[in-house]
Amino acid sequence: MSNISMVIGSWGSYNECNERALGSKWLDFDDYDDWDEIVEELTHEGFELDGIDEELFVQDIEGIPHFSADWDNTHPKEIFELIKKSGVLDSEYKYELMQAFCEVRSFNEWSNLVEQYEDDWDRDIVFYRNMTMLDVAYELIDECYDLEKILGHLSCYFDYDAFARDLSYDGYTETEHGVIEIR
Repeated sequence: MSNISMVIGSWGSYNECNERALGSKWLDFDDYDDWDEIVEELTHEGFELDGIDEELFVQDIEGIPHFSADWDNTHPKEIFELIKKSGVLDSEYKYELMQAFCEVRSFNEWSNLVEQYEDDWDRDIVFYRNMTMLDVAYELIDECYDLEKILGHLSCYFDYDAFARDLSYDGYTETEHGVIEIR
């Protein structure tokens, strides 16, 4: 559902230039219930987690916008547990919202929300999934105003494009996944 996966490497193997220097295989977060299962997988792949491979790092990650985070200073376990706690692995909606949020803000800001509110991190965010600013403009006008009543026969001349443009001044941002409003 979420398509978040990671390749984990170890500094010991990297520095020794041994066969594990290229890291583990792609580990799909949906396949694991907790970090211990990932540790089992790494051990099965030959990692010596009580020895040369005890210092792990994120070698590559997919499913989270790369430009929004610095993986060098984050342990793979922290990322996995944060993703689990956020609920994005269980909800396509939350996954797309996380993608949109990280496009507008950063992974670090998103992780702060998750640390503070856990799976309720999206409580102050409105997400218009798969919509453009123009779509949102039409929806907001339809929900909030009776243009026919306010403008009469002139309502057909209402400038939805200008209203859509002005939404960006009120905190709405169009992303690849839809429009997001962070309150």
